[in-house]
Amino acid sequence: MHRSLGVVVPAFRPDVARLREYVTAIHERLDPDVVRIELDAPTRASVDALADLDADLGTVPYRRGKGAAITAGFEALDTDVLCFLDADGSTPVESAARIVDALDGADLAVGSRRHPDARVTSHQTVARRFLGDGFAWVARRLLDAHLYDYQCGAKALTRDTWEGVRQHLYEPGFAWDVELVAMAAALGYRVAEVPIEWEDQPGSTVSPVSTALDMGRALFVARHRAKRLQDSRFHDALATTREQPVALVDREEQP
Repeated sequence: MHRSLGVVVPAFRPDVARLREYVTAIHERLDPDVVRIELDAPTRASVDALADLDADLGTVPYRRGKGAAITAGFEALDTDVLCFLDADGSTPVESAARIVDALDGADLAVGSRRHPDARVTSHQTVARRFLGDGFAWVARRLLDAHLYDYQCGAKALTRDTWEGVRQHLYEPGFAWDVELVAMAAALGYRVAEVPIEWEDQPGSTVSPVSTALDMGRALFVARHRAKRLQDSRFHDALATTREQPVALVDREEQP
């Protein structure tokens, strides 16, 4: 049974030449029904350079954050399967295809750089690798989904899964990845971890030290929200003492 596929590529200050090559490779290997680039704070030159690509282009004149960009992209699509891939092309399209194929037996498929069967051809800096490994170690002990890697920029899910989790996603930035996994697992969706080939690309917009505390906070918040979905009386009581945020899908765009 054929299922339509939509791929979202969130981008902020991308290497335009690399992004063009990656989108072309996505079309050649995945044959998606649509590719949508969500471009934050673009220059006129970057928009013009991407205009002739076989891709829908969503732009905003400010930085929304990765999670908000992917959410907007998923909301703009009507395909049976939704996938996102980071714009730097760190996940080769062959690995992306395996992630999409994993949905034959799962509701959410998560690419993994840290899985024992993954092949990493170019490593991150020591600081980024140390923080990433530490984050994954803590997350495995706090969340229902016990994975090696929660933050890899390559994931796919079914339309039904997206409809189930979309109202429970709040993190606009890089913490969106772990929130997605946490909410899907808490709601009982099947989560598959797919080992990939991966190559760290230079020019990352993520500062490992400055984001470490934010990611730690987001992990505990995701655990709290997951426990609420599982009817934890303690976490429900805790929530009554705090102002509740608005889900990403319900927020009005703000400059």
